[in-house]
Amino acid sequence: MQSALNVALKEWAVVCQALSTGRQMILLRKGGISESIGGFELKNREFLLFPTYLHQNVDMLKSEVHEHVEKRDDEPVEIVLRAAAEVTDIVQLKSRGQIDALDDEHIWTAPLIDMRFNYRPQNPLYLLLVRAYRLARPVTLANTPAYAGCKSWVPLERAIDVAEALPVLDEARYEHRRGEIMKRMR
Repeated sequence: MQSALNVALKEWAVVCQALSTGRQMILLRKGGISESIGGFELKNREFLLFPTYLHQNVDMLKSEVHEHVEKRDDEPVEIVLRAAAEVTDIVQLKSRGQIDALDDEHIWTAPLIDMRFNYRPQNPLYLLLVRAYRLARPVTLANTPAYAGCKSWVPLERAIDVAEALPVLDEARYEHRRGEIMKRMR
C-alpha cells in the first residue's frame, strides 16, 4: 500500500463498514475497469473507501446489516474516511452461479446481484477481491460538490496519509479466504 492516497471509491456506507470489519472482501463492478493487453485493468488498485448514504436500500441488503444502514434524505455535509483498500484480484464473472457460490461472503441480497448482472448486460460484471486497511485515525472531509453525483471514483482535494493503516485481516487470514473464494467460483 502506498503511504498516501488521493483517490476514493464511492460505495454504500454499510458496504464500507462490511469491508472495514472483514465481514466482506468482495465488490462487484461494471464501471471503472478497462481492457488492456493481457487482461483487465482497474483504474485505481489502491484507494480510500468513500461512504455514501443516499441510495442505500435495505431491500438490497441481508437482514444482518439492516440495523447498520443510516437512512438519510441527503448526503452528509462531511464524510468520514475510515479505511483504505487494495484490489488483489479481478475476476470476470461468467455466470450467476459464481456469485451464488459466495453467498456467505457478502451482505447483498439476490435482487442487488440480479440488478448488477442485468445493468448494461452487454458489459461484463467483475468481482473485485479487496484487502481493506483501517486508517490509524479517521479523516473528516467536507463533502464538496466535486465529490457529488453518481460516479465511482473521486479524486480527493488532498492526499490522505495511509502509512499507519493496518490490514483488517492479517496476511494468512486474507490469503486463506482469497483462496477459498477463488476455488468456489470455478
